[in-house]
Amino acid sequence: MTVSSPVRRKSGLALFWVVTFITSWACWTVAILLGGPPMSSPTVIPYLLGGFGPVLGAIVVRVRRARRREPGPVHAVSSRPGVRWFWVLPLLVLASATVVAAAFLADALGGPAPSLTAGQHLITTAGGPVAFLVGMLIGGPLAEEPGWRGTAFPRLRASMSRLQAGLLLGVIWAVWHLPLFFIPGTVQSAFGLFSWGGLLFTLSVLPMALLTGYAYERGGVPASIAVHFGVNTTIALLTVTSPLTQALVLVVQTVVVSGLLRLTPPARPAGGQPAEALLGPAAVPLAPMRGGPQL
Repeated sequence: MTVSSPVRRKSGLALFWVVTFITSWACWTVAILLGGPPMSSPTVIPYLLGGFGPVLGAIVVRVRRARRREPGPVHAVSSRPGVRWFWVLPLLVLASATVVAAAFLADALGGPAPSLTAGQHLITTAGGPVAFLVGMLIGGPLAEEPGWRGTAFPRLRASMSRLQAGLLLGVIWAVWHLPLFFIPGTVQSAFGLFSWGGLLFTLSVLPMALLTGYAYERGGVPASIAVHFGVNTTIALLTVTSPLTQALVLVVQTVVVSGLLRLTPPARPAGGQPAEALLGPAAVPLAPMRGGPQL
């Protein structure tokens, strides 16, 4: 496999950051200025478009690389059909299990008991199970993972360990979410930036970044999408908003990902087409489901 030079890798990464943050923060700034709930007109348009900043950044980097006929990053993992797809289902189950375990631990420690009542109402409001699942898949996992994991993570891995790359990307991912705290009606706004809920939401991005990074190394972008989808959907269905439950989700995911990183060596990159190749025509934005903190 031909390896791109460090200068080119850094250049592609810088372009990704610029496109991602300018797109997302510009759209969300418009949503803040318009005011009103995020799913009300006209705020809904910039609110939804802002979530697609990472995938737009990935597309721009992909197009630029194709025009220059540059090879993909050496740490990119193939996402071609049939390649490592057997990791998707186990990692999806594991991701959901971390939230379920934290919810039952919180109940045992005197916190709120796990309940699907609000989650069932959320499904009904969304238009049924299919619409709910499609919205959860697009509003977060599909809009972000080809960017964060499929584009940024392998470039960071060129000069960092997977722990360092995951943590740095987690910090950047957390900063990326900040404007959402100022859009009335979002889960982040309900928490408040300077609150235990807001702090725990921000910190929770770090183990999530490590877990999705681990998934990417095992099964490419589809696996990282599965982890992102599993966590977001389970949090929404169980309506995880209690600080105790949030804290335990953070602890459980930290323990799980620490064990995974210790027990399994870094996966060797699958040769050929980089993970960015998962990108196709832009998907039509759908509303991220409310009811839990979406990452």
